[in-house]
Amino acid sequence: MGQDIAASPFTERDFSRFSARLREETRLLETWFRDGALDAGEPTIGFELEAWLVKPDMDPAPRVEDLLRRLADPLVVAELATFNIEFNGNFTHPRGQALSRLASELTETLNRAKQAARHLDIRLAMIGILPTVRTEHLTLAFMTPRERYRALNEQVLALRHGRPLMPRIEGRDRLELVWHDVMLEAGATSFQLHLKVQPDQAVRVYNASKIVSGPMVAIGANSPYFFGHDLWDETRIPLFEQAVSVNSSALQERVGFGFRYARHSLMETFQANLDRYPILLPRLMDEPPERLAHLRLHNGTIWRWNRPLVGFEPDGRPHLRIEHRVLPSGPSVPDLIANAAFYFGLVRNLMRDEPPPESRLMFLHAQNGFYNCARRGLAAIIPWLDGQSHPVTRIIGDDLLPRAQEGLTDLGVDPTEIDHWLGIVERRLTTGRTGACWQRDWVRRNGPDMAALTAAYLSHQESGRPVHEWTWD
Repeated sequence: MGQDIAASPFTERDFSRFSARLREETRLLETWFRDGALDAGEPTIGFELEAWLVKPDMDPAPRVEDLLRRLADPLVVAELATFNIEFNGNFTHPRGQALSRLASELTETLNRAKQAARHLDIRLAMIGILPTVRTEHLTLAFMTPRERYRALNEQVLALRHGRPLMPRIEGRDRLELVWHDVMLEAGATSFQLHLKVQPDQAVRVYNASKIVSGPMVAIGANSPYFFGHDLWDETRIPLFEQAVSVNSSALQERVGFGFRYARHSLMETFQANLDRYPILLPRLMDEPPERLAHLRLHNGTIWRWNRPLVGFEPDGRPHLRIEHRVLPSGPSVPDLIANAAFYFGLVRNLMRDEPPPESRLMFLHAQNGFYNCARRGLAAIIPWLDGQSHPVTRIIGDDLLPRAQEGLTDLGVDPTEIDHWLGIVERRLTTGRTGACWQRDWVRRNGPDMAALTAAYLSHQESGRPVHEWTWD
């Protein structure tokens, strides 16, 4: 979805020609899978971080264009709303002190952005859902002026035949809305992890990513409030799923956990893209089929919580990546990198585990566990690999943290790095203080003042300390 669109609306001929190119590129990718043309080099890791821009009064600040001009950094880009921004990291090999390198890069980028933001009298907030966002903010008036966003809005509504979106989220409170555009999506910001995978390991990594999605969202939850309502620990999950719902067959919904594990090849997901999902953005591009431009654009409009991607090496060789999308933005840089360490170590361990974990945990159980963890956070009880249901806290502490340590060791990460980053996850677990828990505890102690909550949250975030060390002043 980072690709821009030349113009909208589209014609029937645009859809027909795009469909032909998409079919051609899908068949080409199929031959690459079959012939072993995809890069089989070492894994690399990277990230995308979305954040909010906020005013001194803690309301969203629609100043992204001004901030981007000041930064002039190709790795910092606009998002759907003019009060959101995205930071992209460089890819690195996951060995030695790779995690600290990611932390240093992200900290340096954020410091430059914060310095530029100060000149505009605004601040950056890394949080899944900004507590102060209100209905008047999530409107087309605050859509970033890019044709791809306008086209996305038009096409989602066209697939709904003009019917409004009707999100309903039932958590501790109940929220029902009637919405006439896709701007609710701008209410949710995330921390997306990227892992380049070798083709012969891709199915196992993809399935492992699905299996750990529930525990990952439980330990990383940071989005309890939306429009003043106390909802899920990670309200971002149902919000995003319903923000771009096409109100069609469940098989065609654009955001979701999926319907099964991969069986033989990740080509199955790209074939499903062609077979099941109507084209949203039929932009025709003057690119050779080998660049897969149309396939990649179409894939970018299908937001699986674990999404296979095709990218290219500097020498032009195609590669496969898994994009793990379940984590929210924030609460701090140490928390973000600790979450990354946990995920990368876990999938490395589980992809080599025998018998394969996907043969021991039914897909439906992994799916139900994911939504239970998004709803209840560390209080969730979910099915696990032994065929029994356990508190997710016990699964993380007794099974997953040791697995992550083994996986990071296998990747060649320095032992001191492993102890440091996984130690943050462990202390968050033992204190029971995720970002969502901290926000709710603050409200219990200080009352439901969302502006004051956001100000306290930002003060702690800017201290650089992980959330398990935060107080409630």
